[in-house]
Amino acid sequence: STLPAVAEELLREIKKAFEESSHVPDDLLLGLKFIFGPSAVPALDLVDQRSVTRVIAPSGRTLYQVLGSSGKLYTCYSSCHFCTCPAFGFSVLQKSESLLCKHILAVYLSQAMGACQELSVSEEQLTNILLAEEEDEG
Repeated sequence: STLPAVAEELLREIKKAFEESSHVPDDLLLGLKFIFGPSAVPALDLVDQRSVTRVIAPSGRTLYQVLGSSGKLYTCYSSCHFCTCPAFGFSVLQKSESLLCKHILAVYLSQAMGACQELSVSEEQLTNILLAEEEDEG
């Protein structure tokens, strides 16, 4: 699944602007708030706090972990726009009120702004992260 074209384009423009000037212009911030609604400002806060970590295994499998404002670590999969937080399950999947939760939006924004922390793990460690998430849910 992909984001709506307008959201993809906005993220591309944010990346381009950030590469050129190391900041995001106000018009793009307004666009972010317009498209992503109440997730936009909290997502930017998470990026500012460098809360997003890209976890990479030797096979190239990648996931993201975002330290939420509550102090809980959420696992996000940017390839399929999925997050383990309760807000994602409720407002994105059940109610379709939002495109994304603040954690996934923070992943996309931190990619655009080069603000992701990197963590290399073994295949076994990555598997353990994934299994731990399943235990949390079940």
